[in-house]
Amino acid sequence: MYKRRSTMYDFLIVGCGFAGAVLAERLAEEGNKVLIVDKRDHIGGNAYDYYNEDGILIHKYGPHIFHTNSEEVFRYLSRFTEWRPYEHRVLGSVDGLLVPIPINLTTINELYGKNLTSDEVTDFLASKAEKRNPILTSEDVVVNIVGKELYEKFFKGYTKKQWDLDPSELDASVTARVPTRTNKDDRYFTDSFQAMPKNGYTEMFKKMLSHQNIHIMLQTDYKDIMDLIPFRQMIYTGPIDSYFDYCYGKLPYRSIDFKFETLDQEVYQETGTINYPTSNLFTRITEFKYLTGQRNPKTTIVYEYPTAEGDPYYPIPRKQNQEIYNLYKKLSEEHPNVYFTGRLGTYKYYNMDQVVAQSLVLFRKIKNQEVYVQS
Repeated sequence: MYKRRSTMYDFLIVGCGFAGAVLAERLAEEGNKVLIVDKRDHIGGNAYDYYNEDGILIHKYGPHIFHTNSEEVFRYLSRFTEWRPYEHRVLGSVDGLLVPIPINLTTINELYGKNLTSDEVTDFLASKAEKRNPILTSEDVVVNIVGKELYEKFFKGYTKKQWDLDPSELDASVTARVPTRTNKDDRYFTDSFQAMPKNGYTEMFKKMLSHQNIHIMLQTDYKDIMDLIPFRQMIYTGPIDSYFDYCYGKLPYRSIDFKFETLDQEVYQETGTINYPTSNLFTRITEFKYLTGQRNPKTTIVYEYPTAEGDPYYPIPRKQNQEIYNLYKKLSEEHPNVYFTGRLGTYKYYNMDQVVAQSLVLFRKIKNQEVYVQS
């Protein structure tokens, strides 16, 4: 039972992930009183991590690997954490081999038993490519660059498992995220800044949210308290369709069923993540000690099984879904005191650094509006 409170908050923020936490910190620093509410029993959103019973730091909602090309984002987060340098590497289980993903020179040479140079692999891929014009779907993106054979080995099955759709049904942006390289660079990301929070994401969030102007209510649905606790403006980072009671229908998401396993051995696999594009029901296995740099006689791994049910993780990028979102976005414009942001609030497949960047931009927008009103 919630009691009516007399404290007037400048902002009620719904959701305590990256979007909510960054905005809370920035607004609190400017002297605003901020209340954050979250349905879950922890801060940090999907980036939440904790030590399991064997003392291994694991990510509850699957591997979160930080990378960005934005110096502003990296410097901002550096206020709340030290960093452990980490460059993520992924192998794919293809044709009985473990080969680098994204596809690179080593991948091609190992798969085809060749010894090509960078120039030669460029010609090799060009000979395999089947030009598509226009490029509209995820299938078009891949086949246009590497052809049907490699598309089927690396992308088709993985994408079908991940999204429960054929790549020909998905927007081009999905596979455009994974480049093809003609050198031996086997890093999954090539961003300028690649690192993991030295003491974990949860510790970083704790520092971010430690300001005296920030109050947090966990295990709380904002609908239960918004008529009891006075506030001036809302920042909403939950699903936008939920806010409007699904009046235009539900926006579809993909979720993940995570299966954790702790093994009585120091190391389980060759690298942080191994993808399984064509075999098994799971998409990948990640071993957390690669990410965290921990030393422990045991190791914890996680299997990821994509599913249609569960927490909304991945907005599904299809034209018809974007059209539904556009209806909600237009409706949101009739609510000038509510800001919709984050992956769920804007129905966009953002990385963590993109959410931070979006939040910093929104903060400046809010600040400028306040200055304008006061002047």
